[in-house]
Amino acid sequence: MLNFDFYNPTNILFGEGQIASLSKLIPADARVLLVYGGGSIKQNGVYGEVQAALAGHTVTEFAGIEPNPSYETLMRAIAQVKAEKIDFLLAVGGGSVIDGTKFIAAGALLDDDPWTILEKHGANVSRAMPFGAILTLPATGSEMNAASVVTKKATQEKFAFMSRQVYPKFAILDPSKTYSLPVRQVGNGVVDAFAHVMEQYMTYPVGAKVQDRFAEGLLLTLIEEGPEALANPDDYSVRANVMWTATMALNGLIGAGVPQDWATHMVGHELTALYNLDHAQTLAIVMPSMLRARKEGKRDKLLQFAERVWLLTGGDEDTRIEAAITRMEEFFEQMGVKTRLGDYGLGAKDIEAVLAVLEKHRMVKLGEKRDVTLAVTRKVLEMSL
Repeated sequence: MLNFDFYNPTNILFGEGQIASLSKLIPADARVLLVYGGGSIKQNGVYGEVQAALAGHTVTEFAGIEPNPSYETLMRAIAQVKAEKIDFLLAVGGGSVIDGTKFIAAGALLDDDPWTILEKHGANVSRAMPFGAILTLPATGSEMNAASVVTKKATQEKFAFMSRQVYPKFAILDPSKTYSLPVRQVGNGVVDAFAHVMEQYMTYPVGAKVQDRFAEGLLLTLIEEGPEALANPDDYSVRANVMWTATMALNGLIGAGVPQDWATHMVGHELTALYNLDHAQTLAIVMPSMLRARKEGKRDKLLQFAERVWLLTGGDEDTRIEAAITRMEEFFEQMGVKTRLGDYGLGAKDIEAVLAVLEKHRMVKLGEKRDVTLAVTRKVLEMSL
């Protein structure tokens, strides 16, 4: 029997020119804080369009949200929200900016230390400021979900939280705004989305045929359109399909009613926090070895993945499974994302630190069956060298 607990109130405006709709989406009397990252939105025209659309609003800015949003930076934003009596937030950027804005939205109204939001994984969030998002980098799906990941630089900790209070009120997705993205960000985004689908799909069969087919369709779309996005960056159709796939990958639909894994992500978060790797890079490193190490527990789904996604049939089961994982690895590499620890200057000496922080954070029983112990994680990381 499948149990569904899916809720998503985000209003999506998809297509070219949708930024102009901002004036109708944000209350005219709102005091708006525009939240963004390093300033690329001023180069690709997004900033100008936002300012034009909000010409009649009171708008101030907070820039400098990092690719892995830090608690320290976000606390400065919270201070600005309080000082300027902001009552609406607008996140303009990729998943990191949107994740950071979710933390600002919740933290600004919390009586306790906002870091407790991360420590309690969102359990203490009972209210949050309203906010909207303009997506410029498809990857995380944060524009249509209630999850956020924040890093505390001082302690090298990276935690996630979830709360229904931090769904964006709206999200604007204009594929044309992704044309100028650097190759590295395009590749990372596709790999990130692929891993999101896999963490919800690659578990064990529960008779959820719709969820399985939906997930497989998303994977096939990324495999087809990802390389095209690198080869033809100004192709609107390609960019639109990549953008929508990344949103669908983590908005709750494919995960409704099915077991989910997320062990790769938990290990990946620690690699990012300790060694400052891109999130997608850690996923590309960990996921292939995670599947190989847990092959028996995932055998049925791995064979389904091999047949339906990579069209591998016939012959020995183990050979098909290995071929499917290798194809996935090759796809990550094709997207420009390396798949070994050694590719990033890391080696056997760096594994102990990862295991230590996983134990500190009580990440010692991961996966859909809670059988990914520290010993299994050690094996995964050693296989990833």
